[in-house]
Amino acid sequence: MPRTKKRSGRGGQQGNVQPFSDEDSSIETLSHCSSLSERTSAAEEAGETEEMAQEDFQYKLKVYIDSTVDKSAKTRQGALDGLKTAMATKILYEFISERRMTITDSIERCLKKGKGVEQCAAASLACLLCIQLGSGIESEEVFKTLKPVFKTILNDGAANIQARQACATSLGLCTLVAEDDIMDVFATMECFESLFTHSYIREDGSRPSVNPQTTQLHTNALLSWALLLTICTGSHIRVIAQKHLSKLPRLLENDNVNMRIAAGETIALLFELIRDVDPEFDYDDWEPLCEQLNALATDCNKHRAKTDKRKQRSVFRDVLKAVEEGDFQSETIRFATERMVIDSWVKKRTYDAFREFVGSGMNYHLQANEFIRDVFELGPPMLIDSAALKAMKSSRLERVGKLFIFSV
Repeated sequence: MPRTKKRSGRGGQQGNVQPFSDEDSSIETLSHCSSLSERTSAAEEAGETEEMAQEDFQYKLKVYIDSTVDKSAKTRQGALDGLKTAMATKILYEFISERRMTITDSIERCLKKGKGVEQCAAASLACLLCIQLGSGIESEEVFKTLKPVFKTILNDGAANIQARQACATSLGLCTLVAEDDIMDVFATMECFESLFTHSYIREDGSRPSVNPQTTQLHTNALLSWALLLTICTGSHIRVIAQKHLSKLPRLLENDNVNMRIAAGETIALLFELIRDVDPEFDYDDWEPLCEQLNALATDCNKHRAKTDKRKQRSVFRDVLKAVEEGDFQSETIRFATERMVIDSWVKKRTYDAFREFVGSGMNYHLQANEFIRDVFELGPPMLIDSAALKAMKSSRLERVGKLFIFSV
């Protein structure tokens, strides 16, 4: 392309202009080739760097896996935590699939021989392993090994209470992901029922003598039971509603705010499910229940902490709407270029259960984990290149900058 003529700084007079020679052309071509070569070289270097980083990362994972059988409890704990962090923040299906039984054996050993914190970490890692593998024969194999261990710890009154709490939560999610027989799902639900029903206020109005740690165990069992409600058949929902809907409100009188909230959300979920099965469903004690929910939504009890009351009121306003009107306060979750609307109690309970284990990695799993995308009916993962992500971030920063300037 010919160079533009330059004007001198004097009037309209032009300076001397040199013609565009073959030499200029070859210089420009060489310059272009050099630039292209530099870009190619930079891309290759970036690829090599990424490959090296991946190799280093996998090496660390292998060290963690080997360290789960170390003699030192502190080393085992660190290894479990390292694996948990990796699985919560990255998709590692191929790497983990090849080593799933080795990891499963380590989890089983830590659950059986570890103490307290180590057992809790192992239980959480079991869930993350199933989330990585997704529903299928691989996760079923893992769960068949670990389910008896979970249930043994859960039902052992002499076992560490934190370990029992962790097993109550992990057994629920692993059952959702990996259980292949609906009858076994029902059996696990009965296992949870045998725990949380001990917190029911008795018919004569007397309160069961339960310490705070045991109440948390019962709360975890209730939430896992509610999670499994979301995959029950219509006929089983009818049976459960008949059996439990008149008793669950007794948990609303519990002294523990987490139990009250879990009970309220479970009641809302059960109403949603039974109305889907039977639109004409009529609950005999509907008015007393609504009065009880309204009291919790407007609670002014001076003996309760302000943060507890604020949290409770917010939840029970939504629960009351669910019971009275069949309504749900929807919430939008944004991740990358996508969004997901949580528009039902079923979806909320499921989302909360997964988020409890992957934490801040939830948006990444929604974006890239095929199993979780399938659970929430998001379709196959969308491919977004780094340039597009960079542009999205820049545009967000520009919007924030404009808002800031406007506010000033």
